[in-house]
Amino acid sequence: MDIRLDYGRTGLQLRLPDGVAVSVAAPTEATPAADPAAAVAQALRGPIGARPLAELARGRRDAVIVISDKTRPVPNALVLPPILRTLEDAGIDRSRIEILVATGLHRPNTSAELVEMTSPELVARYRFRNHLARSADRHVHLGHTQRGTEIWLDRGFMETDLKIVTGLIEPHLMAGYSGGRKAVAPGLAGVETMRSAHGPTMLESHLGPGIIDGNPFHEDLLEIVRRVRVDFMVNVAIDRARRLTGVFAGDIERAHDVGMRAVEHDVRVDLDRPADVVITSAGGYPLDATFYQSIKGLVGALNVVRRGGTIILAAALSEGIGSDDFQQLLRSTRGNDDYMARIMSPGFFRIDQWMVQHLCQVLRKAEVLVVTDGLPADALRGLLVMPAPTVAAALAQALARHGSHAHVAVLPQGPYVLATVRGRKLSLGRAWLDDAP
Repeated sequence: MDIRLDYGRTGLQLRLPDGVAVSVAAPTEATPAADPAAAVAQALRGPIGARPLAELARGRRDAVIVISDKTRPVPNALVLPPILRTLEDAGIDRSRIEILVATGLHRPNTSAELVEMTSPELVARYRFRNHLARSADRHVHLGHTQRGTEIWLDRGFMETDLKIVTGLIEPHLMAGYSGGRKAVAPGLAGVETMRSAHGPTMLESHLGPGIIDGNPFHEDLLEIVRRVRVDFMVNVAIDRARRLTGVFAGDIERAHDVGMRAVEHDVRVDLDRPADVVITSAGGYPLDATFYQSIKGLVGALNVVRRGGTIILAAALSEGIGSDDFQQLLRSTRGNDDYMARIMSPGFFRIDQWMVQHLCQVLRKAEVLVVTDGLPADALRGLLVMPAPTVAAALAQALARHGSHAHVAVLPQGPYVLATVRGRKLSLGRAWLDDAP
């Protein structure tokens, strides 16, 4: 059986040996929009739970459009022009429109990256700004959520008259699904907000890919976004070829809810039993550019790997490991128990500690082999995982451990697919306890 894994910009071909029991968690392809530009324009005219964007824009003094950073493959070159035309036709001068990159706690995007994320024409004609979470003076305080999360949000966003957010809806390891409220928090939040919202206790609670009901992180984000007047949302869904398959525009809660249900219908794949070995990707570029983001591919396998199983991750890692904070945390961690004791100690906080915690959640349940041409084997050994030269070699090693009759599951699209065993979505903090037959 030949399968292409999403890897880097080009993909990675995999040939599975004969006689191996294989389940491929590949969703039925959604139908791409026949006329993507027209689909976006129509969504602006006929939104869900809101007035048309043109009506909302009339009489406004200025506008901000929030976009995702470079780690998300949002088709901004398709989504932004109809929004911008609508605002200018409604009387908002181009000089009064800002495109704000919701970096969260990620680094600012460079000019070259902004061009790749949008287009040369948009970068040349409009004002772009990166949200800077670490600059406390660029945020305003809006109190606390019921869970005690301090709410610090981007000052420029808060002071703008017309607020529009955009994004991509896909399974997300903490929020259940990306998009919607995530553009505001964590997208535009300060460090102190994420200290609580991404705290170790929160990450051990009922959250995981596809989990919305009873998800405290999702509920915290909704409470934050309700403190803000977001006037309009434009979220999209895309297929494996990055073609537009859905546009969900309008009210940030109602339109996002419709979008989440539509995306789950398209991306969820239910296996009949857990796998001894899971071969997964990190979704290809841009998500698999760093090990930090590629951990999402490992988390996406937790629903379907058997306790004590093996996860094989293929990720290009073209930009290396991740931030300095993330690297230092990883290299100073001896294992799950050591790490959890550290981050649970009073007063401990390091930016990016949450992704190390997610890696530990994976390692509680399965061993991890990583295949990449972006990092040498010695560098991988310092990241709590084991290197393998090829996916075939990693699979041979896993089959030697689990036996020739082992069940192998393949997730070619990695975290962009919601893979489950008979529909069960496992909380990340307790996924290691699951051993469903």
